[in-house]
Amino acid sequence: MAKAGKRRRLSEAYRPSAPRRSVIDLGRLRTYRLAQRKSKVNTKLFASPLPKGGSFRRFLGSLPAILGAADLHRVIDAVVTAKRRGRPVLVGMGSHPIKVGLNPLFIELMERGVIKGIALNGSGIIHDVELGLHGQTSEEVEAGIDDGSFGMAEETATIINRAISEGARAGLGIGEAIGRRLTNRASFPHNRYSLLAAAVRCHVPVTVHVAIGTDIIHMHPSCDGAAVGAASLRDFHRLTQLVAGLNQGVYLNIGSAVILPEVFLKAVTIARNLGFPARDFTTVNMDFIQHYRPVTNVVRRPTQHSGRGYALTGHHEIMVPLLVAGILDALPSSHGRR
Repeated sequence: MAKAGKRRRLSEAYRPSAPRRSVIDLGRLRTYRLAQRKSKVNTKLFASPLPKGGSFRRFLGSLPAILGAADLHRVIDAVVTAKRRGRPVLVGMGSHPIKVGLNPLFIELMERGVIKGIALNGSGIIHDVELGLHGQTSEEVEAGIDDGSFGMAEETATIINRAISEGARAGLGIGEAIGRRLTNRASFPHNRYSLLAAAVRCHVPVTVHVAIGTDIIHMHPSCDGAAVGAASLRDFHRLTQLVAGLNQGVYLNIGSAVILPEVFLKAVTIARNLGFPARDFTTVNMDFIQHYRPVTNVVRRPTQHSGRGYALTGHHEIMVPLLVAGILDALPSSHGRR
């Protein structure tokens, strides 16, 4: 009997209490009419089907005026506005845009007087020289890494390293030294596809920013580290001079995730430290994915108090032709060239 009484007392101790009335009374929620709310999307922004035979301008107009498509329009407008106002458009890029066949588009923008300066990393000159020399570039790394043949093309290293060494002695930066060499049509029969050769022809400065050990030409005995360093530093100073006059202009970073975003930020810092009006410009990062450094050092930090920054994500071989086509479509066709 004692045990039964103990069980009853325990049961009573753990008996659940009666449910209390909830303080969450959904019937008291405050609501509003949908028409009163500000919405980010409406049907006026929607895409529209492109009719057969429609123009490129109509295609651009058919895109939804939302997110990336809206930013694409804004970037086109920024570049075109800078061109009309005589403000500079600078392009910093890795080698991937060159390797996917975009040189003719950048050359056209130089010839039309849109691009006023180009900054490359070290691999950019490698692919540009190979294109000018043989009309082909971009080796299969996997095929040559096992037997040590990767990067051992003799002409590539000899031509570039010799041009850098001779250019350094003449007081030239890497971009100008390589560009001058590429203008020789007899030695470079495909130089109509060369970005650097076109830049010399159009009087557009090209600067090259090298990290020692990152490029195949550094593996060859013809590489002179002192010459590479001196010429690349000279190019950094030249880029800084271009950035110093970037106010109300545009800077596009295309396919460089580390080197050029870092170089650009330092150039901006020097220009502002020396009192130049390097503010109120537009920056753009274009790449497959948005990496930390270009988003931070190109899109955000330089424009945090003035200017605008945009990130356009997608394949270069698709996005850059769209951008360039939009720019060229908005420029005068008869007197837009230099």
